[in-house]
Amino acid sequence: MPDYPILEFDPAPQAFIEPSRILKRLDVPEHCVLCFFQDVITAVCANAKCVYHLGSELGRNPVYELDVHGRRLVVVHPGVGAPLAAGFLEEVIALGCTRFIACGGSGVLMPEIAVGHAVIINRAVRDEGTSYHYLPPSREVSASPAAVAALEATLARHHVPCVTGKTWTTDAIYRETPAKIARRKAEGCLTVEMEAAAFFAVAQFRGVTFGQVVYGGDDLSGDEWDSRDWQSRTSARDKLFWLAAEACLAL
Repeated sequence: MPDYPILEFDPAPQAFIEPSRILKRLDVPEHCVLCFFQDVITAVCANAKCVYHLGSELGRNPVYELDVHGRRLVVVHPGVGAPLAAGFLEEVIALGCTRFIACGGSGVLMPEIAVGHAVIINRAVRDEGTSYHYLPPSREVSASPAAVAALEATLARHHVPCVTGKTWTTDAIYRETPAKIARRKAEGCLTVEMEAAAFFAVAQFRGVTFGQVVYGGDDLSGDEWDSRDWQSRTSARDKLFWLAAEACLAL
């Protein structure tokens, strides 16, 4: 038996509670954008059809179906933090979605990543707990290559500057210590966020396609934290959503 419970991976395909057993499969499109920007969802989905509500003690989380140039697309907020985001992803998979792009913001570990600059995540350091229940222990987990390629092609088509690279997924936003930041920078992490590793692990376990794009937010690369007022970048958030939608529909 491992010394640490988090390393006790069980490969059993069936758990005691399976999303597919408690949620009814719906007539929903296979393409889904998980958007962390509630302001964008509120605006974009103002007249969209709500097909379901995901539930938690935070309240009801609507699942929208959006028409994008005659194509059907699911749009939903994935929640914040790996456990909730993974749970919502599981439930949307159970509803019938199989091709995902997530879009959101992230902290940056490299000062050259300007606020609002797009970063396509291709790998994530697993410094969270959720992914260890879906895959054997390892240092990193990867996004779906097809989703990374779709994002790269979409951003290139629109002449949007971007960089593709590794992120650091952590559960503890108030424990990003200088030593840990230095370690993650040394191993090549460009950004830090709270969900990517869990998303990628769930996707691999369930056999679905998943990619993620973020924009540079607050800066953790210097001697002091700089918020850079990252959450007020309305145009960047809206643009990133539509790029994510286009990439998702290309899958």
